[in-house]
Order: sequence, then C-alpha cells, then structure tokens
Amino acid sequence: MRTAIVFLITLFFSFTLTSCVTTVRATPNNIIVVKRLPRIHKVVYIKGHRYYKWNGVYHRKTTRGYVVVRV
Repeated sequence: MRTAIVFLITLFFSFTLTSCVTTVRATPNNIIVVKRLPRIHKVVYIKGHRYYKWNGVYHRKTTRGYVVVRV
C-alpha cells in the first residue's frame, strides 16, 4: 500500500513539474539594402562612424550594400 502511494505521488509530481516551454521565433526586421548610392550623396562622420547621407536618409556600408539606419 505504501509503495502504491509513493508511486502515485511520484507520478503526480512527474506530470505536474514537466516543462511547458514554448518556442519563440523572432521575425526579421524590414531591412532596406541599397546596392549603390547616388553620386550626390554626402559622407558624414557621427561619433567616429562613417555614414552616407542622401535625401535626408542615412546609410551604413555593409558587405551586402548600404543599409538604411536611424542616427
């Protein structure tokens, strides 16, 4: 009888203490990549970093091209 009670208690705790973790996947941001900047862009240095400004929008150079950034 005692082993049956211990078994039931163990069984109860094993089912109630299981992990209920769900997987959360981050959705990628909308990244705008420009392959070539226009000829009339301006080079701007902000806090030691080089940015390219054109039409009021700042870009940063990456391996894929120029990425629009907020400064």
